[in-house]
Amino acid sequence: MDKTIITVVGKDTVGIIARVCTYLADHKINILDISQTIVQGYFNMMMIVDTNGMDKRFGEMAEEMKQLGESIGVDIKCQKEEIFDKMHRI
Repeated sequence: MDKTIITVVGKDTVGIIARVCTYLADHKINILDISQTIVQGYFNMMMIVDTNGMDKRFGEMAEEMKQLGESIGVDIKCQKEEIFDKMHRI
């Protein structure tokens, strides 16, 4: 399984989750876990997804997700699990 961590942060607006999840479904990316909160009008979501069946290369998907975020006014970052783990190791 190829796991990727996706974070979405920005001002809360209608449809953020729908747009992100639609993109993932359209490209055969399975959501394994999801957590989202809204604090004082700010939206924060973290997802763990399986990109094993994805129909794109990782870099292409990460760039498209970044562009999707820009179009809806949020910041979307994608990191492979192993990179995320190494960055957050104590």
